[in-house]
Amino acid sequence: MHLQIPFNGSSFSLDAAGIAGFLGGDETISAMGTVHLYRGRRWLGWYNSPGSYTVAKKYGQLANSRFWDGLFPGPNCEPAEMFGLDGKAGPRYVASLSGTDMATGHLAYLAIQISKELEGRRVEAKASTETLPAKVTVIHVGDVKDMHRVGMMSIHHALLATIPITMSIAACFLCAIFDDWLAFSLILIGIISSGITCFVIGTARLHFQAPKNVTPGVPPGDGLLLTPRDVVVLKGSEKDVNVITKGHFSLDMRSKSEYRSIGLCSLLLLAQFLLQLLLIPQASLFGQIMFLSSFAVSWVYNSFLSSLESEKIQGDLLCEALQVEEDSIQKYSLHNRRSQAVFACAILSDGNETDEDFNAEHILSLFVPNKTRVWNLWRKKVAAQLKSACPDKKFHLTAQEKKGLCEEQCELLQTFLDDAAIAFEAYQRERARYPRSIRDSPTWEAKDV
Repeated sequence: MHLQIPFNGSSFSLDAAGIAGFLGGDETISAMGTVHLYRGRRWLGWYNSPGSYTVAKKYGQLANSRFWDGLFPGPNCEPAEMFGLDGKAGPRYVASLSGTDMATGHLAYLAIQISKELEGRRVEAKASTETLPAKVTVIHVGDVKDMHRVGMMSIHHALLATIPITMSIAACFLCAIFDDWLAFSLILIGIISSGITCFVIGTARLHFQAPKNVTPGVPPGDGLLLTPRDVVVLKGSEKDVNVITKGHFSLDMRSKSEYRSIGLCSLLLLAQFLLQLLLIPQASLFGQIMFLSSFAVSWVYNSFLSSLESEKIQGDLLCEALQVEEDSIQKYSLHNRRSQAVFACAILSDGNETDEDFNAEHILSLFVPNKTRVWNLWRKKVAAQLKSACPDKKFHLTAQEKKGLCEEQCELLQTFLDDAAIAFEAYQRERARYPRSIRDSPTWEAKDV
């Protein structure tokens, strides 16, 4: 028995040409960026995905030759940057012992994002003044043994791709049952082009690029990642800290000189767009409905993948590679900038009090760069106490230090020193709970201060 095509003979025709290649392009591009983050994701792209024109123009720029540059004009970015896995500018990094002062990149940017997601433990003490909360996050970097491969997240999100895959195949099957071979072919072309593109892009391997060796005898890489309000203290060997401060994600793709395979995939997507542009209006109304239904389900799935926090996933993968456990990161909330400066400097000074390379006054000036007489004396006094091997720190003015200061300046300076004493005492309370040095204890866990 021959089945009659539903809506056959209807004068109404959906004009899907305007949306076939453009609708959902940004979501598709964002979803494609997860291919390197989830296990098995590259095998699960076999569905009729929207936005083929947008995706083709975007990824075609990776192909690097005169032919591909003419076909897909635009900047030739690195693959990791194109897929949103690199390219963000990081904060300033200042090492406490080696004197390194440099700008950082994407991995340091991720370290800052990790710190922002943590809840800070508030230092319980009465400061002289309270401004906007100043945060100090301490990250103990473990031993990085293998930077060649970056781990991947669980496959459970990727398995949701079975929904759009099933819908696309079902739409193909229904079109074939009702002899709408034109719609059947166009949906099948969309499945094939999307699946091949996802597979080819997914063959790239994500790994770290960072200096593998350091000069023998180089001091530890302890230092600060500085932002306008918060600071991250990095603790670890120079080799391991370098991964954050000097490293970045890299995608190792085949034919890396010209990326021809990416260019061919983009050409396939462009051909899919042109065919759908010309032939979708010629299909039956039922075929057009099936085509758009597969598009709609695929768009919902791509939107779901786009909603996943890619930077958080990258941060989790970074922590895993750096052997950073949950109890290896602590965050503190202090009352003001000067308390933040003393607390961070005290952490860096642990075990380095007698090291001539440790310039506590310079570290403090990174937080409070004011050049007035009061601030200069404050930094000098606090730095001298932090460098002192004596366990009893004295944060009060002596008669000699008061010379040349008026009464108001003496009062202001003593107030600032009281804040320094409060911050240092809070640090000491934590260190007293854990006899081992903070430097030597990568799993040092902070409680409420």
